Amino acid sequence: MKKMHTSKDQGIFEIFAAKVTKATGSTPAFLIAFLTVVIWAVTGPVFKYSETWQLVINTGTTIVTFLMVFLIQKSQNKDSLAIQLKLNELVASSQFASNRLIDVEDLSEKELQTLHNYYLKLSQLCKEEDSLQHTHSVDEAREIHEIQNENRRKSRKEARNSRNQG
Repeated sequence: MKKMHTSKDQGIFEIFAAKVTKATGSTPAFLIAFLTVVIWAVTGPVFKYSETWQLVINTGTTIVTFLMVFLIQKSQNKDSLAIQLKLNELVASSQFASNRLIDVEDLSEKELQTLHNYYLKLSQLCKEEDSLQHTHSVDEAREIHEIQNENRRKSRKEARNSRNQG
């Protein structure tokens, strides 16, 4: 089993949240929860399916769910930030990547939609080219597309001229 890396700067709650999240996401934790429900269901006839019997499972699951939401969210926030930092590093280290995407997660939905439209346009321009690897920005794609269109026009014009002369 892989040892969990901990930093000296981690707080007690952060360490606790990471360990509990890891433990509750394990097979033994699932089996314990499953067995708890089975035992509760089997004891129904013993307690004559009373309101107290029902209240035990309802209260227990509500409390566990309530606490787990916060622990999972804490872990998810940390994981999400780590992934964003890794992606930022990849974007920043690539000579062909647009630095506009660093910290993109901090943009508004409207700004994200604008970027999405930008990449849709880039995708459309790239589809008109022979290879997706030829362009790295909308401006470059547009420029290459215009050059290729101009070359096609020249080729057609030359073909017409040669037919007319021959």
